[in-house]
Amino acid sequence: MDIEATRAEIAKLLGEGLKTEAWPRAETSEDVNEIVNRLQVEAGDDLEKKLVVSGFTDYTVEADDIEQPCETCMYYKVHAKFCDLPELMLPVEPEWSCRLWRI
Repeated sequence: MDIEATRAEIAKLLGEGLKTEAWPRAETSEDVNEIVNRLQVEAGDDLEKKLVVSGFTDYTVEADDIEQPCETCMYYKVHAKFCDLPELMLPVEPEWSCRLWRI
């Protein structure tokens, strides 16, 4: 699947109400490691499982009074609209969010 088709598929899944694990957010290194491990073991290349485990939303989540959109995450590649976290590697929209968000 090409990047635009994948982005459209993600938007469709999220828009149709795919239930993801948006909470709790990954606030500690241990939390991040646990989620990354689950992505490696449980999700692999399964798009839906990646979205569920990483807690993707098609809107910006606010946690601890901080908005956490993809566009402000350290893994976001602005010009490509892409999440470069090795366990995800997904095309995303700037306003989307996941629980692995990092400054």
